[in-house]
Amino acid sequence: MKNNYTIAQRNAIVEEHLSCIDTVMRRNRKLIRDTRLDPDDVYQQLALRLVKAAGNYDPDRGELETHIMAQLNYELQSCLRPYRRFGVTNAPQDFGGKIISLDAYLAEAETYDQALAA
Repeated sequence: MKNNYTIAQRNAIVEEHLSCIDTVMRRNRKLIRDTRLDPDDVYQQLALRLVKAAGNYDPDRGELETHIMAQLNYELQSCLRPYRRFGVTNAPQDFGGKIISLDAYLAEAETYDQALAA
């Protein structure tokens, strides 16, 4: 059975547990830095997951804080997936090294067009 929280009760739960986001980010600070994720973006994604976790919490299945921490850790791992990092679905794991700027692509395309014209 899911909870029957009102929106006001859910929002109060979210406000009480905002520190869980800081805890997850602090524990994974090196991972966030090494994968070059923007901490503000990660915080925003975790905040959205916190709202969902508070709304989906089932009191019959365990403690609220345990549920929230598990959901936040899952969301952080989800932020590491290539489609979340680069905005491309079905991207291979090493996709990050294959991204070039649009300016570099256009410069290369001009060189290619010049070579074809010659």
